[in-house]
Order: sequence, then structure tokens, then C-alpha cells
Amino acid sequence: MKLNKTSFTIAFFVLLLTHTVFGQKITGIVYDDNKTPLPGASVYVKGTPKGTATDFDGKYEIEIDAKHHILVFSFVGFKTKEVNAKGKTVINVTLEQDSAALEEVVVVGMAKMERKSAVGAVAHFVIPNNESYATVKENDFKDVTKNPLSTFSVDVDKASYSNVRRHINNGNLPPTDAVRIEEMINYFNYDYQQPKGDVPFSINTELSTCPWNKTNLLLHVGLQGKDIPMEDLPPSNIVFLLDVSGSMNSPNKLPLLKSSLKLLLENLRPEDRVAIVVYAGNSGLVLPSTSCSEKKTIIDALESLSAGGSTAGGAGLKLAYKVANENFLKKGNNRIIMATDGDFNVGLSSNSEMEQLITSEREKGIAISVLGFGMGNYKDDKMEIIADKGNGNYAYIDNLLEARKVLVSEFGGTLYTIAKDVKFQLEFNPAHVSKYRLVGYENRLLNDEDFEDDTKDAGEIGAGHTVTALYEIIPSKNDEKNDRGLKYQTSELTNQALESNDLITLKLRYKKPDKNKSLLIEQCVKKTPVAINQTSDNFMFSASVAEFGMLLRNSKYLGTTTWESAYNLAKESKGNDEEGYRGELIRLIKSAELLNTTVQE
Repeated sequence: MKLNKTSFTIAFFVLLLTHTVFGQKITGIVYDDNKTPLPGASVYVKGTPKGTATDFDGKYEIEIDAKHHILVFSFVGFKTKEVNAKGKTVINVTLEQDSAALEEVVVVGMAKMERKSAVGAVAHFVIPNNESYATVKENDFKDVTKNPLSTFSVDVDKASYSNVRRHINNGNLPPTDAVRIEEMINYFNYDYQQPKGDVPFSINTELSTCPWNKTNLLLHVGLQGKDIPMEDLPPSNIVFLLDVSGSMNSPNKLPLLKSSLKLLLENLRPEDRVAIVVYAGNSGLVLPSTSCSEKKTIIDALESLSAGGSTAGGAGLKLAYKVANENFLKKGNNRIIMATDGDFNVGLSSNSEMEQLITSEREKGIAISVLGFGMGNYKDDKMEIIADKGNGNYAYIDNLLEARKVLVSEFGGTLYTIAKDVKFQLEFNPAHVSKYRLVGYENRLLNDEDFEDDTKDAGEIGAGHTVTALYEIIPSKNDEKNDRGLKYQTSELTNQALESNDLITLKLRYKKPDKNKSLLIEQCVKKTPVAINQTSDNFMFSASVAEFGMLLRNSKYLGTTTWESAYNLAKESKGNDEEGYRGELIRLIKSAELLNTTVQE
């Protein structure tokens, strides 16, 4: 018995020592004041350097010890909260929004080269703004009798939303031209039907009252790309083209770039190959094309990179294409993944020169996708051109969670094209439609004759991708005359137009990835709108994102839109939201409203 007591005593003190030294694990969820999980919230142990951040679902896990058991929870625009975790294993926390904290962030944003701590442990670094964006002129309403056709290139870029999010989380409303509404809408996945048969995508439509103008209709058009199992994807020949110039020397650039590409490597198979080309003052091949069975070799090459020098972007592009051509896979996925802040200031720098190079290589079957990083000197306009002309995707990576979304969750859609040169053309029936307006897609508009011209480049759809477009429609009145107001011609409606209940004939052209002749799909949308309370979450949520985008752009077509209406519409149509992206939008709308109020004051 004595031995047993001694053993018990020793075991007790070992357990006590273990608890004191190695700590107690605490888990939980951080919510905002609407009970929406907060991804990316800061959690740290007071008095120690130990900290973590919440994941997509607002969840965290951290250890405390006997001496340090106060947890501090913080997030930009919310009041910091301290909780005594002693004796607890699960702590769920709700943070309250704080307009005063956001006002302080705005002050930081307006200062030059100033560093302040705005909310709890969150520090904000402000850099002189040398960012550049292509000008976006908002689409106007078109008269159907004069413009019966609406033609545009399908677009699946999503960079604008994560860039807008970065601005708001840093305490600033985004520049107007940074807000591309179609990219904000397409950031989110929608619950569309999977395609059937050999067609690579399904077309889904809904028609109802326009939420921001009750006298108008809103048409929702959605494409769903076919999901392809990982094992059925073709082998990849990938070249990482990485900017290691001096402008990349900050935590949210090169270090985040390395971590992001490590996530991508987790999904690549032994039959996939990766090469690494870098550019700064000079360009160079850091790693020749290497099988992904040797991931440690690839990761070691990534870890060896450091930032410095000017930006020889043109030389880097040429070398990357050379390496891609040398390792070309005839039946594979040949793609350059360019990661940069877009600051091309040495070498091949003009947009026209880049377009010529990228277009010629695109015709050979080598695509280029772009990952944007950083702030301050971010060149959105140049990166958008590269991805669009190169049959690739363009994403902005503002944190590791976004890298996970783009390179892991949406892996197939980011890297594998299932249809290219995808174009929409809608013909509106003037018997039922007076005017229409395409919401967004301003830089994707095509001439009507481009629809049947197979030499005209258009957008690509990746495996499993969804693409969504919205049209605001002004219905025709029964007594409305279809008069063009022209001297030498009149507009006579056909019997089919007058007798049909067709609102729109929707046409779509696409090419298979390895073909140069397009295929046509055609279907009609009837003039049978459903009540807005009977529409799907797809319809309502996409409309809420459109309202949010119009508010950020101060659109002249806002109608009855308010911050509150956008917020309520998003909240009502949040749906299942397993990964938390829609909940994040709801929080962003509230943060942007507070920033807007503070700026106006």
C-alpha cells in the first residue's frame, strides 16, 4: 500500500507539473454581435507572446498555463474583450462593434507613414497610396428598340471582393474603381444544378421583382461548371513566376506568398510538376521542373527566396514561358502561376507589350493565372490584363484563409479549364422589355458581332466554378409605342414577339479547351416572374452583394438601396454557409456602413 501511495503522490505532482508547464487547451468560437462567426479574429494569452486567429468558422484553439490565463479577443472595428479562462475548456465570445474604434482606424488611414494600434493587438500600417485601377464606367440602361442584344464575356475573376475586404478591414472604404460588382458577386458559390450529359455547365435563371426598384424586374443568370474528381484531372506542368523584388519585402507579400503556395502543393500529385522562376533586378530559374513527389525539394526552394532589387517583370515572363514550353504536356494542364504585387517598373512594362506576349503563348496552350499580394503600390490594372489575356484566373490574396479558398477549396476551378471563350448574348423581346441594364461586367462587354466570331477571346470556366450575372429590367407598358425616333426607318415587332411570352432568348457560345470551333446553347426565359419572397437564396444573396457594390461605388442606380437593406437582404439569404463566407459579407456591410458614417462626419 505504501508503494501505491507513493506512486499516486508522484503521479499527482507529475500531473500538476504538466498542467503548469504545458498548459490547458482552450477552444471556442468568436462571434460578432449578430451571432455571425468572425474569421480572422485575434486571440492571445495576456502577458505572453502566445496567440492565434480564428478560422473560417470563427473557431480557435489555444493553450494557457497556471500563471497566464487571461485571454484577449480582438478584431478591427470591435471592442476588445478579456476573459479569465482559468478552470475552463470551452469559451465562446461575442464581440461588440465599436464605431469609435473604426473612427480611429480611419484616422490612421488618413495619416502618412504613421503606425497606430487601433483595436487591441491589431496594428495598422499605412503606406502612401500608389495603387492603380482601370477606370470602370457603370453600365447604363439600354433601350431595347435600339439595342436589342446584350453581349459579354463570361468572367470568373474574384479579386475585387478580397481587395475590397482588405481596404475595409484596414479601416478605409475602397477606391471606386477597385469595386467591380460582377467579381464581388462571383466571389461566392451558389447552389446551382450540376450539368448533365456532355455539356460542361448548366444554365440556371430566376426572374422576380428588383429589390432596389419595385417597378423593375431582376433577372438572375447562373452557370454551374461540371465538377471533376481529383483523380480524373489531367497532369499539370506548372511554373511559379514569383516577384522577389524589393517591393515584396513585407509580411503580407513574400512570406504570405510562400505560405500560400505551400497550401497549393498539398493538392498536387506525383504526376504533376512544378518549376520556380523568380524576377527582381534580374530573372532566374530557381528550380527546374520537378515532380511533386519531391515536395520537400520544392518547399526548400520556396523557403530560400528573399526580396530585394527592382522589378524586371518582362524578363521574368519570358523566362517562365520558356520553361513552360520546354516541359509542355500535350494532354495536360500547362499553366504559369504568377504571384506579385503587380509593380512592373523595369523591362517589359507597357500593357500592349505584355498583351502581345501573353496572347501568343495562350494560343500555344499555356495559360497564366495571377495571384495578387500586398498594398500601397498594388497594380490591379496590370494584373487583370495578364490574367484576362492569358486565359487564366485573377485572385487577390489578403490572408492565408483566402489562399486556402483559392488554392485548396476551389483548386479545380483555379487550375483546370473546362470551357474557354465563353460568351453570353441575350436578345430582349421589346414587346415585354423597354430597357435593361447589365449589373457589372463593364470591362467584359463585347460587340454584338463578336458573339459568332470564334477569333474573339472571351472568358474561361474552371471545374466546379459558378458564374453569375444580373440584369435589371424595365418592363414595357401595354400602350408603349416601339418608335426609335428615326427619320428613315421604323421598328416593327414580329408576330412572334407580340404573341410570345418569351422575355429573353439567351444564347451561350463556348469552346472545348482543346478546340477552336465554338458550340451554341440556346434557351428562353419566360415572362413569368415569381414573388420575391419565393425566390431562392441564390437570387436574394446575389442581389444583396450587388446592393453592397452599388453603395461602395455610390451608383446612380441605387434606387431604394440602403446599408440596412443590403445587410438585411444578405442576412435573410445567408443559407447554410458552411465555410462562413456569406457571414463575413454581412459583417463587412456593417463595417463599411460605420466607415461611411465616420467619413461623412
